[in-house]
Amino acid sequence: MCGRFVQQMPPARIGEVFDVDPALAALPNAPPRWNAAPTQDLMVVRRHPQTGVRHLSLLRWGLVPSFAKDPSGGARLINARSETAPEKLSFRSAWRARRRCIVPADGFYEWAPAPGQRQPFFIRRADGRPMALAGLWEGWKDPATGQWLRTFTILTTSADPMLRPLHERMPVILPESDIAAFLEAEDPRDLMRALPGADLDLWPVSTRVNAVRNDDPDLMAPLPDEAATAAMALLAAKPDGTGGDYGAPETS
Repeated sequence: MCGRFVQQMPPARIGEVFDVDPALAALPNAPPRWNAAPTQDLMVVRRHPQTGVRHLSLLRWGLVPSFAKDPSGGARLINARSETAPEKLSFRSAWRARRRCIVPADGFYEWAPAPGQRQPFFIRRADGRPMALAGLWEGWKDPATGQWLRTFTILTTSADPMLRPLHERMPVILPESDIAAFLEAEDPRDLMRALPGADLDLWPVSTRVNAVRNDDPDLMAPLPDEAATAAMALLAAKPDGTGGDYGAPETS
């Protein structure tokens, strides 16, 4: 799954990496996020269906289906299983209408079980390049005010063996060569696969990330050597990824 991630790149840099031309589509103002959490407004890359121009937009994390009576359920739809999203009622309209998006991320957090308190890990691309997380977006119109709320969800797939001790699911991380096809193809299901563990790095980080109110660069810093060794041992203890849901804590 993906319950917290880092999006600290400035909009101009995201535009450069993901081919968003500011002359064609204005860039939003957005603060850096080292602990991006559900219900926050975050940057996503979308493709205009008529012009094909890519836009960088601020959308709320947690998809609200167009048929929802109110937006409260969006906080539960932060992830969508890529295997079932094309048919599941909450997501199929966005999938079929190609309301797909790229969620730029510097990396994401995942939690391993540990005595007393789960241990967070930071996962990023081994080459240090930004991640392109596959997502879907949707528009919901408030019946009371007529205003539109645009939201997104992150697509997930079965985790690579390296990450399976943390969780059985992981976000779909698209190679650069697959981004255009994902945004444009009629059916990109063959792109919904795990990025190999050899292309990823991970290390244990402070439990400060558990609280959404903590949002600073130090959250990504590796633990000191002795604590890091103990934390890495947790991964060896769960080689098959069994033992339940180790997602982000429900703390504020």
